[in-house]
Amino acid sequence: MVFVFAVLGLGILLLAGDALVKGAVNLSLRVGIPALIVSLTIVAFGTSAPELLISIQAAFEGVPGIAFGNVIGSNTANVLLVLGVPALITVLHTSTCDTRKSYVQMMGATALFVALAFRGVFDRFSAAVLLMVLGGFLWSQMRDAMSHRKSCDQATDLEEPEGADPDMPWWKILLYLGLGLVGLPIGADLLVDSAEEIARMYGVSDTVIGLTLVALGTSLPELATTVMAALRKQADVAIGNVIGSNMFNLLAIIGVATLIKPMPIDRSLLEFDIWVMVGASAVLAPFIFFKLDLGKIWGALLTGLYLAYVMVVLNS
Repeated sequence: MVFVFAVLGLGILLLAGDALVKGAVNLSLRVGIPALIVSLTIVAFGTSAPELLISIQAAFEGVPGIAFGNVIGSNTANVLLVLGVPALITVLHTSTCDTRKSYVQMMGATALFVALAFRGVFDRFSAAVLLMVLGGFLWSQMRDAMSHRKSCDQATDLEEPEGADPDMPWWKILLYLGLGLVGLPIGADLLVDSAEEIARMYGVSDTVIGLTLVALGTSLPELATTVMAALRKQADVAIGNVIGSNMFNLLAIIGVATLIKPMPIDRSLLEFDIWVMVGASAVLAPFIFFKLDLGKIWGALLTGLYLAYVMVVLNS
């Protein structure tokens, strides 16, 4: 039954996160917030809500391994799996995209996260630093978007934010918000409790469960989005989406979670998994700076690397 509860918790998280995004987007547009700002802030935070709630729940329950494993594992999965699987379907064209600035910012956030991690604990000082950097990133993104509304990594979502419906009635907006706000903590509680029980059943650490089961589960929305984009021949926006998701994971999720309750970081993450995350992020460099397209060979390689990483983690 523990696996049933884990799947149930994950399903509630994904559905509640989607409901919260739809409700927040339409509420914001109804009260006059520009679609551009909605896309860069509310949608981005809303789609990160499952990871955020899991990290907060894990912090309160004293299992920081799940919180950090979720973020580090999700960032690794976002590059290797979320980009690898769509590339198996169709070529991800990067030659028309200029995501160099965002990529450099992501690598900077990654370096900052690693530096703070080697302090041994993420306390309120770490949280303040991460959240200040997040604020600077959001300001930079909004300023650039205002100047370059047609940039490849944002154009589609800026004009029509995810879940936008100009004719959505107020009762439906409030229903979506209610379902999201109620469902997220329920789903997070179910998933974290189930993950702890699975870890005990199989004699593995909470960190391993966070790096695999929880991280893969919370990366499903990004994977589904990029696969659908590939099927619609719009997969060239995938790299920009991955960069944004990784930035929010490192800065917003860990920043908010550790602002609420400080957490120590598992030594095993510092010795191996955090460097796999850095390496996966660095793998994007040739595609960002040299405009290499991601085809089936690259897709198979990235997906294979992710599967190999999961096997190593599970057998460690």
